[in-house]
Amino acid sequence: MPASPTDASSALDALSPVDGRYRSVTAPLAALLSEAALVRERIRVEALWLLQLAAALPQLPAAQLTDAVRARAQQLAAAPDQSAAAAVKSIEARINHDVKAVEYYVREQLAAVGAPAATLELVHFGCTSEDINNLSYARLLQQARELLLPVLGSRVRELSALARRYAALAMPARTHGQTASPTTLGKELANFAARLQRLERRWRAVAILGKWNGAVGNFNAHVAALPEVDWPAVARAFVSSQGLEYNPWTTQIEPHDWIGEYCDAVAAVNVVCIDLCRDLWGYISLGYLRQAPVAGEVGSSTMPHKVNPIDFENAEGNCGVANALLRHFADKLPLSRWQRDLTDSTVLRNCGVALGHTLIAWHALGRGLGKIEADPARMSAELDTAWEVLGEALQTALRCSPASSSSCRCRRPRRHACAACGRPITPAWRRSSRASSPTAPAPEGDAPGAPAWGPAARAAVRKVRTSARF
Repeated sequence: MPASPTDASSALDALSPVDGRYRSVTAPLAALLSEAALVRERIRVEALWLLQLAAALPQLPAAQLTDAVRARAQQLAAAPDQSAAAAVKSIEARINHDVKAVEYYVREQLAAVGAPAATLELVHFGCTSEDINNLSYARLLQQARELLLPVLGSRVRELSALARRYAALAMPARTHGQTASPTTLGKELANFAARLQRLERRWRAVAILGKWNGAVGNFNAHVAALPEVDWPAVARAFVSSQGLEYNPWTTQIEPHDWIGEYCDAVAAVNVVCIDLCRDLWGYISLGYLRQAPVAGEVGSSTMPHKVNPIDFENAEGNCGVANALLRHFADKLPLSRWQRDLTDSTVLRNCGVALGHTLIAWHALGRGLGKIEADPARMSAELDTAWEVLGEALQTALRCSPASSSSCRCRRPRRHACAACGRPITPAWRRSSRASSPTAPAPEGDAPGAPAWGPAARAAVRKVRTSARF
């Protein structure tokens, strides 16, 4: 959907690129984790609690809701008016308390449809602000996960498709930055798909908790007012009705341990994405991968031949910014002085920033994956000039040969010794050995000028070259 002139102007003036440059990507997340979204969710929780009290405490005259009051409460619980957030912020500007402003707004809305004073007193009954806040954040982060998981799933499917496509495309591996035993491009991509799948399951499995037990977690005020009510059972039913796991063991705040687990799980995904981006960036640099140019796009401001790997670089950078916040959340949020301090409040307000950078990164990664094509000729050419990479497979195959201990047929040296027999190699030994060995044609498909091979080595080469495992 094209941005309106007002939206475009706001994006240009935004302090954060999450709401500025990348607004088109993060807009779905803003609908869940913006200030307005938090206000609306608080309204929903307040209204839901009133409806829960009406069902749980039929003995109270104040809990006998009229049809008009019940209908308005249900509307607030389902979908607060678009103007609701602005109205709440107006009240907050007057009283300087964000959650109390929500309570006042709900009371005003119910009073407008004829709710009596006694019923209005049930709004926010027995609640501390953190009862409202913890359920609001839990519900919003739950929805954010539901929004982000399909994006991650798309990246996994794209990687899996590329892995299948290039399953048999051999290339030199690189360990410590140097050529190593061959691998296939498909297998390396499959590694990342498998890692992300496992981390996707880990994130999905994080239980989202909620508390509802008053000012210090003991139902003190509830029991003082209505001691005959089983308040823990009422609270458990209410939290569970929101699709959350009830946590009975809290102080004034839900301890946020689950948010730490949630943030750690997302950060772990981002670490693997960074690893993937760096590997793909490297393969592009080596020429193993090409990037399809996009018509009309400029690859470099001064070098028109270039197609820079900007999508992978963008993804890596945004994952890094996201993880700086996510790791802080995981370390900080479970910490609170005694029964409560307010340091978590300002930190929680940045959840949208961290998940926004994550969403930006995952979209950029998808763009990058959509542009890459393998260059089989380049990979094959490198293999043909790096015969030493067969050393591992050859020496292992030759160890199975009865002649391996008495006759050196493999001219693939390790650093200072023959890979097959371990005999020390010097320049003079290498020259004499080459002169005394009968020249044999290279195995099928080998480059001209390849070294001489004995029968066992030639058989091993054929096996290695035709195996998808190397």
